[in-house]
Amino acid sequence: MVVMPPTDERSNRSDPSSDPSSPPGAERSTFASIRRLYPYVRPALPRLVGGLVASLGASLMALAIPRVLQWVTDGPLTAGAREHDWSGLIWSVVLVAALGVGEAGLILLRRTLVMFPGTRVEAVMRMALFKHLQDLPVAFHDRWPGGQLLSRIMGDLGLLRRWLVFGILQLVVSFVTIVVGVALLVVTGGWLGVIFLCGAIPVTILAFRFSRKYRKISRLSQDQSGDLATTVEESVHGIRVLKAFGRGTDALDSFTDQASELRETEIRKATTDAGLTTALRVIPEATQAVALVVGVYLVAQGDMTLGALVAFFTTTAVINGPVVDLGMTLSMTLNARTAVDRFFEVIETVNPLTDPARPADLPPAGSNDGAETGGHVAFRNVTFRYDDAARPVLDQVDLELPPGTTTALVGLTGSGKSTLAMLAPRLFDVTAGVVEVDGVDVRDMTRAQVRERVAVAFEDPTLFSASVRDNVLLGVRDDLPEAEREALMTQALEVAQAQFVLDLPDGVGTRIGEEGMSLSGGQRQRLALARAIAARPRVLVLDDPLSALDVTTEEAVTARLRDVLQATTSLIIAHRPSTVALADRVAVLQGGRITAVGTHHDLLATDPHYRYIISSLEQDYEAHDGENPPPDPGDPRSDGPRNAEPESQEALS
Repeated sequence: MVVMPPTDERSNRSDPSSDPSSPPGAERSTFASIRRLYPYVRPALPRLVGGLVASLGASLMALAIPRVLQWVTDGPLTAGAREHDWSGLIWSVVLVAALGVGEAGLILLRRTLVMFPGTRVEAVMRMALFKHLQDLPVAFHDRWPGGQLLSRIMGDLGLLRRWLVFGILQLVVSFVTIVVGVALLVVTGGWLGVIFLCGAIPVTILAFRFSRKYRKISRLSQDQSGDLATTVEESVHGIRVLKAFGRGTDALDSFTDQASELRETEIRKATTDAGLTTALRVIPEATQAVALVVGVYLVAQGDMTLGALVAFFTTTAVINGPVVDLGMTLSMTLNARTAVDRFFEVIETVNPLTDPARPADLPPAGSNDGAETGGHVAFRNVTFRYDDAARPVLDQVDLELPPGTTTALVGLTGSGKSTLAMLAPRLFDVTAGVVEVDGVDVRDMTRAQVRERVAVAFEDPTLFSASVRDNVLLGVRDDLPEAEREALMTQALEVAQAQFVLDLPDGVGTRIGEEGMSLSGGQRQRLALARAIAARPRVLVLDDPLSALDVTTEEAVTARLRDVLQATTSLIIAHRPSTVALADRVAVLQGGRITAVGTHHDLLATDPHYRYIISSLEQDYEAHDGENPPPDPGDPRSDGPRNAEPESQEALS
């Protein structure tokens, strides 16, 4: 997987771009970086090329006006004054006016041609990036801050759109205008053109140095903007914690420090840009001053006509605009190059959780093959290690979940319970071994097939800023009749004891706030549980979904779950003694391995480590006073005997 280790000191999750000294893509030239946009820009190329042609036409019309002025100065203007023939002068004025109107029309045509395709390219790239983010595994999102991704999908793509509809055209037009204009100056102005051309030497050197320096500052600025967005996101999501502990001032201080760093970077960027812009103004003006002295001398000596001198300085006036704008368009191009690099850092991240070339031929999800029980799940010799971990979390785990049974998975904190549970819906892939659902390796199914059969209710529920109905029916197939969808929702809400939604202002049509934060923790958990139940999975993974419920509600939910889970294979991550009561049997996870499987009462009688776990859970559940649990009799670090029994098994059962 192309995921770099964290480097940002402010967060354990950081994107690979947080080291601006050598960001990804720095080895490429600007042209090579921007060339990667071609697949996205290709459909819009005809209109963009049309806009470029219109811009070039407008530029060439502007350069033609000095030639008309030269002709009218040396011809009709002088001759008309002597011979009282004003027709040539009038036609010259008409021609200049026509060129001006033509230039304005072509500029309007350019804007009309490029505006729509520019926004279309931005939309296509944004949708492609969002789709890829949805496809990338959980491990990627664990490492990348949300603010960095947000800055790429919004800020960077907006910058690219502006560059496509203005920056690239302006850069090409400015370059062509300068080249053609200088060529005309050299051809028609003689030594004056050579003098003006000499000014291009320091301009070229300064532009080269500017591009190298500005590119690094631009990258740093955009990365710092992402970090700042991450800070805002985390502060908003954690506003209750900040308020509860009175740490709003600390959060403000941290934000102020980051904002100050970004401000200093922006000032450096503006100063660098201003330095080039100043040079691009001063150098041409200085060469013009020298050319004016030389030009007056040549006209006085008769070596140059007055019309040629007028045309020379009129042409330089046309060229000076693109020369001054060159700093802006160059900085915009370098910003666009940085945006392209940041976009492709994400879009080119390889997803290791791919669908097989030839997926297994499976019956539609929800059909249960006509059976009345759930799917069969098997973990066979499963080993799993995180990318940045020195040792595996799970080591040669073997566990069978027979169809229609409910298995509670218990273990101490950090034993790998949640990790094992996430392997069934293939949120992670095993490092070694096999996870099977109904006898088929989950890697031989498409991810859609796996997740249609395996539903998950997490301990920390995530709800979306949508209606209650949309949240509960998230995992239900869209092709089901509406009446059946409504029936599934009603049953799921009843089982999860979530009928409180009927008392909301618009009932199940009520739109809940971002992440459901307008609801209590218990209400969010019940809706998340209802969402998993409504999906009618063959396999249901429950990661302690009742932890935020009061005792009465938990008992009601547990009673209804027993009925519902009879036709579903369930794996429950147990963090509370009451959760174990849901299970037909219990699996004990210790040191990354399944050390015992049996009923609750059998394990109490035969497994010291299980008794220790249960007593620990009871203390945490009943006391919550922060006291340490009793020593684990199965832990070699314990001072107690290895085979010590609790004083009363009845109390534990």
